[in-house]
Amino acid sequence: MTPDLIVDSRTEDAKNMARILYFAHGVTFVFSLGLLSILPLIVNYIKRDDAQGTIAHSHHTWMIRSFWFYVLWMVVGGVLLLTLGWILIGIPLAWGVWLLAWVWKAYRLIKGFIDLNNNRAMPV
Repeated sequence: MTPDLIVDSRTEDAKNMARILYFAHGVTFVFSLGLLSILPLIVNYIKRDDAQGTIAHSHHTWMIRSFWFYVLWMVVGGVLLLTLGWILIGIPLAWGVWLLAWVWKAYRLIKGFIDLNNNRAMPV
C-alpha cells in the first residue's frame, strides 16, 4: 500500500462530522428558514478545534461564517421592513434581501458539501 492510499482516520472522522453538519444545517435551513441552525452551529464551534490540521477545519469555519452572514442579512431585511415598511417600499426591499440571503446561504451549503466530498478546503 502506497502512502497516498493510506487513509487518515482522524481526517475521515472530521470529514464525516462536517458532512453531518452540512446536512443538519440544510435541514434546519429548509424547515425553519435557519432559525434552528443555531444547533448545528454550536456543534461547529465545538468540533472545529478537533478538525485542526484537516480540510474539515476550513469547512467548519465556512459553515460558521455562512450562518452569521445569513443572520446579518436577515436582520438587515428586518430593519428595512421596520423602517421603510410604512411607505410600502420597505416590504418588497425586505423580501428581496431575505430571498437573496436565502439563495446565498443555500449556495454556500451546497458548494461546501460538494467541495468537502471532492477533498477541497474552503477559502477562509
